[in-house]
Amino acid sequence: MRVLGVDPGLTRCGIAVVDGEAGRAVRCVEVDVIRTPPDADLAHRLLAVADAVEGWLDRHKPDVVAVERVFSQYNVRTAMGTAQAGGVVALAAARRGLPVTFHTPSEVKAAVTGSGRADKAQVTTMVTRLLGLAEAPRPADAADALALAICHIWRSPMRTRLAEAEAKAAELARRHKARLASAARGGAHGAAKGTTKR
Repeated sequence: MRVLGVDPGLTRCGIAVVDGEAGRAVRCVEVDVIRTPPDADLAHRLLAVADAVEGWLDRHKPDVVAVERVFSQYNVRTAMGTAQAGGVVALAAARRGLPVTFHTPSEVKAAVTGSGRADKAQVTTMVTRLLGLAEAPRPADAADALALAICHIWRSPMRTRLAEAEAKAAELARRHKARLASAARGGAHGAAKGTTKR
């Protein structure tokens, strides 16, 4: 499986490609940070992120795109920019028919460090170790993008099984409701016939 991991942002957008399978070693293909000037027009910054992401998609041809789910209870302005960048990434992937999965920061931290409360230094250390990198990826946005890709590789089989179980449960519930509706209609029809005979 080849995963494009993206830690969305306008000033710095971490982006990485990782190859691997669940339960096996993971390998870094490429990692970088897309940068846009803070004083530039928002539309042009988003366009720059989109162009860069599309270049990565065309060059590496990933099977899936993993994006960090935006969460911020303090800085709404930063969260808005991050969400907009994430949306641009999802759109670029959707245009190519690629599935996009959003992972929460705590989910990613737990996957690579074992703790959903790990700090950025711990995530960087574990990513460096897991991928066997000669040096730690910098800045932290690059390490976060690698962590997202690793998280997806390791968690995707569980997510797939969960989705299949949910689909099966929904189908069983649909069939049960249909049987109940059919039984209710049959009972009402019988009652109506009984009333007519009197």
